[in-house]
Amino acid sequence: MIVALLVGVLVGLVVGVLGAGGGILAVPALTLLLGQPPHGAAAGSLLIVLATSLVALPHRFNRHEARVKEGVVFGLLSAVGSVVGARLSAFVPGWLLFTLFGLMVGVVGVQMLVKTRASSAGAEQAASTPQSTPAESRPDQQLNSASADVTGVQIPGGTWKRNGVKLFFAALVTGLLTGFFGVGGGFLIVPVLTLLMHYPIREASGTSLIVMSLASVFGLIARIGQPLNVDWGVVVFFMVGSMVGGVVGGPLSTRIRPVMLQRIFGFLLLIVCAASLASVVV
Repeated sequence: MIVALLVGVLVGLVVGVLGAGGGILAVPALTLLLGQPPHGAAAGSLLIVLATSLVALPHRFNRHEARVKEGVVFGLLSAVGSVVGARLSAFVPGWLLFTLFGLMVGVVGVQMLVKTRASSAGAEQAASTPQSTPAESRPDQQLNSASADVTGVQIPGGTWKRNGVKLFFAALVTGLLTGFFGVGGGFLIVPVLTLLMHYPIREASGTSLIVMSLASVFGLIARIGQPLNVDWGVVVFFMVGSMVGGVVGGPLSTRIRPVMLQRIFGFLLLIVCAASLASVVV
């Protein structure tokens, strides 16, 4: 119980700082450190992620780092996939579930690190390039800006007008994987919001907490009636520790640069990938 409490605090800190990572850490921690079966760990992690996200949200709201409307829309769309994924997971062997989980986390981690490297290179190039003609007098920049507004890639004021078809399938697939692997989905939601919707990392992290909460609720509902071997005592202690860490982690995120947050997130995913695949091989 003490180990569950301490590990929960660490997981909560990650959720509070990054706005994600609860599920991808809780599932391996419950299985590898606390001896829970994969399917039981997946169910327990949903409850842990839900509680931690809810206590971490007030800090994001106060700093206007959570887009409620967008988060609810994305969350409701992903809820359908979450229910389907939770049902499908019951038919997959535990070892295969863990292998697929590790591979997917690794792919997302590499993508996040590639993005941060590109962002850093672009910032350095911009800093070394002398300022020239103002943007208002440059037709090419005006054209590019207009094109961005039409396609919805990035619109002043933060309006969420990304292509509707892409948004629908992104949310659906995110929910499907969330329910299937028993994670809150933040490890997928944050990359989707930053890579596809071009959200700043802080707003993506805050908004993901809303989506994670909704996805966790529907994932738990979908598991009602399934035979699950869950040690609820361990889960509750883990959850309490995670909630404490979530409250503390929120203020810590304001002291870390956005690019560094993305790098931490990427490396965290690679570590979880390695640990998950190693556990299957061993």
